[in-house]
Amino acid sequence: MTSPAQRYAQFRAGQASPALTEFTSLYAFEPDDFQVDACRALEAGQGVLVAAPTGSGKTLVGEFAVHLALAEGRKCFYTTPIKALSNQKFHDLVERYGAERVGLLTGDNSVNGEAPIIVMTTEVLRNMLYAGSRTLTGLGYVVMDEVHYLADRFRGAVWEEVIIHLPESVQVVALSATVSNAEEFGDWLSEVRGEVVTVVSERRPVPLYQHVLAGRRMYDLFDSRGEGRVNAELERIARDEWRMRQVGRAGGGPGRRNKRGQSYGAHRHRSRFFTPNRVEVLDRLDAAGLLPAITFIFSRAGCTAAVEQCLASNLRLTTPEEAREIRAYVEDATRALPDADLEALGYRDFADGLARGVAAHHAGMLPTFKEVVEHLFSEGLVKAVFATETLALGINMPARSVVIERLTKWNGETHAEITPGEYTQLTGRAGRRGIDVEGHGVVLWQPGLDPKHVAGLASTRTYPLRSSFHPSYNMAVNLVDQVGRATAREMLEQSFAQFQADRQVVGLARQVHKAEEALAGYAEAATCDRGDFLEYAALRREIKDREKSASKKRRSAHADDVAASLAKLRPGDLIAVPAGRWAGWAVVIDPGAQPDRGAPRPLVVTEDRHARRLGLVDFPGIVEPVGRLRIPKGFHSRNAQARRDLASAVRTKTQHLDLPSARRQRGGVVHDPEIDRLRNALQEHPCHACPDREEHARWAERYLRLDRDTGNQRRRIEQRTNTVARQFDRVCEVLDELGYLDGDDVTVDGRRLQRLYSELDLLAGECLRRDTWDDLDPVDLACVLSGLTYESRNPEEAGPPRFPRGRSAQTAEEMSRIWAELESVERAHRLSFLRRPDFGFAWPTWQWASGMDLDVVLETNGLAAGDFVRTVKQLLDLIEQVAVAATQPELRRKARQAADLLRRGVVDYSSLTE
Repeated sequence: MTSPAQRYAQFRAGQASPALTEFTSLYAFEPDDFQVDACRALEAGQGVLVAAPTGSGKTLVGEFAVHLALAEGRKCFYTTPIKALSNQKFHDLVERYGAERVGLLTGDNSVNGEAPIIVMTTEVLRNMLYAGSRTLTGLGYVVMDEVHYLADRFRGAVWEEVIIHLPESVQVVALSATVSNAEEFGDWLSEVRGEVVTVVSERRPVPLYQHVLAGRRMYDLFDSRGEGRVNAELERIARDEWRMRQVGRAGGGPGRRNKRGQSYGAHRHRSRFFTPNRVEVLDRLDAAGLLPAITFIFSRAGCTAAVEQCLASNLRLTTPEEAREIRAYVEDATRALPDADLEALGYRDFADGLARGVAAHHAGMLPTFKEVVEHLFSEGLVKAVFATETLALGINMPARSVVIERLTKWNGETHAEITPGEYTQLTGRAGRRGIDVEGHGVVLWQPGLDPKHVAGLASTRTYPLRSSFHPSYNMAVNLVDQVGRATAREMLEQSFAQFQADRQVVGLARQVHKAEEALAGYAEAATCDRGDFLEYAALRREIKDREKSASKKRRSAHADDVAASLAKLRPGDLIAVPAGRWAGWAVVIDPGAQPDRGAPRPLVVTEDRHARRLGLVDFPGIVEPVGRLRIPKGFHSRNAQARRDLASAVRTKTQHLDLPSARRQRGGVVHDPEIDRLRNALQEHPCHACPDREEHARWAERYLRLDRDTGNQRRRIEQRTNTVARQFDRVCEVLDELGYLDGDDVTVDGRRLQRLYSELDLLAGECLRRDTWDDLDPVDLACVLSGLTYESRNPEEAGPPRFPRGRSAQTAEEMSRIWAELESVERAHRLSFLRRPDFGFAWPTWQWASGMDLDVVLETNGLAAGDFVRTVKQLLDLIEQVAVAATQPELRRKARQAADLLRRGVVDYSSLTE
């Protein structure tokens, strides 16, 4: 029961924030302090940045913005980075506010587009701003969920574009994961949006406990006696495991063996330190009451294999009643899919796994299947999900426990350690607010695991947010059209990328200022009454630099000459080794030519009976044979007697020859007349005769060294200042050269480019301008357009693309030629935005557009259903852009036909679930 003082405080708070009081009354729980602080700032007319851990409830602040918009008769846009999140939020808001007041816009879906609350992907809002859409009328609030996505190198620029271009009257609600530079990001938001309040919360609403599962036992990662101190027992296990591995290596195996051939070491290793398999992990978690759990496996195949292992072991985590409820839901959710497609998608095993309480979740799955998993897991019916890290992006799918199998993942090039930020994002799923008292993060024991390393990952809660912004061609034509080139340049100087660069400039400028004060002191100390001593010192420095450079060039050229002479050696050549440990005469046994690996390293036998491979370091000069010696047939350099015999022959053959000296073999000095001129100028300089010359020189040398370093600092400042604006200038220069811009005017071709938002926007614009696609039928058009959206996961392993008969192959070649021309123009302007078109998806596009069955398309191309659907949806986005941008009515018609051919079956059905 509240006291009178508490009731009075609540009354005063309600008077100060009436909308917040009304809003919180809709919830059955008291909001946290950080939520209240953010909502009050929003009600006071300020923008807010909320940085808080996953699962802490920061979306409540976004929902308050929706509440305010409805109360004020204004609009609220709720933006997310991916369609799956948009769809999820759309369903949440419909449930609260009703279908008539909530809309959805995700590029390929338009539901109730003029509603006061519209959920959309951030790209859709960016496109609206550039197009000056009427839907923006009455907009009061924009919620930007997962705003830390602006660090994404492929799509991050979209967030900054939206933040910069939104009307000043719009209040922004930015929701971010915990980042270490939230205040810096908030300062930038305040600079470009007016006053923005930054609210940071580091506290998880559900405490997280960290563990390591080794063998059959789960160990706490941290010692309960000290904050952040690693469990001493875990450290002891790591030491014991390391010793056992060392003993195993020393003994030639895992350990001693008994009479039955069993390894003592291996048995002991299995009993204490083994990595439990996936079924054992779930059994252990189930016994400890730690289900439901998400196990992160950084491999799609690994996720699928994990479910198969659970099915093979007959694992069952559900009751019969739960299994029946699951099967009924799955059948209803997939009712619209044809039986043949379900068969191709492995529906039977999928449903069987769900009924047993286990499932996979990764980008290769059909979006409908992923949505089923998410729903059943959130309802507590599915107890164990094996997922890739994409699940950690923001899908509302918390668990009681999170298991991380390995601390390394494939990043496309190598197996890299996961970062503290990634670890925090993954384990952030553990602990369901309002359900669990605590959450649990579990790392599986692996050979060589370092508990201190795991503790470091778990202790580092934050990671910095870095801008990935750069101006694109589409952005440039839209900005120039709206505000002109000069104003557009100024707007881009407001980007977070430039803000961060400018902050670095402040530190560099401080260093330069200090250096300039020191330079003044050095210059005064080097003052000479005979003349300008800094000028004299500069002559000395230039002579020294030129001599050093000449010497380096001479050595390099000489080394090339020596390597060339070594490459000419043949077996039996008698050569002189002028100096070093093997100095004397020698006979070449094997020339050791290595055409792709630098200079040759000949194998020789010396007159002292040694067999050695020699290199450039042994020959200061060009090597010239002085004679030849027959190498006995079957000679082996490891045979001591053979070496003695051959060395004796070398001594006999060379006994009357003089060994050349190393000095005599070195290359001659190349004369540089510029050095002579500088030396004459030095001797004629009045300071040359100063009796205190060397004293002055010491101070002058310090001056010159610091001046050179300070010059480098100044150049770094210049490079960082206006970097985004300079890049924009280069983009505009390319567009000027190609005829898309004419100063501040956007040309007819530029108007087309304004409607093309793909990564290869300029290539698409050139193809439209050159009528590259005009003669294609709708199927072939879809086929070649796939080259602008598809990108192979492993381009080095991908074979040559396959095309159907007809014009598509020739058109693809023409598109590649156009790309090469554009790349040349970019290179001339020091840009590199456009990648080569990738036609690896052309054949499956043709198959699907031609009406082939799903199982044929997936099997013949080795595609996962989710990848196929997602790639087709990306292609559909581009086809719609081409249909809008095309000036030829016939091409527009064929583009829309191509879209209709692709939008069928699982692609059409999944349109509201991805």
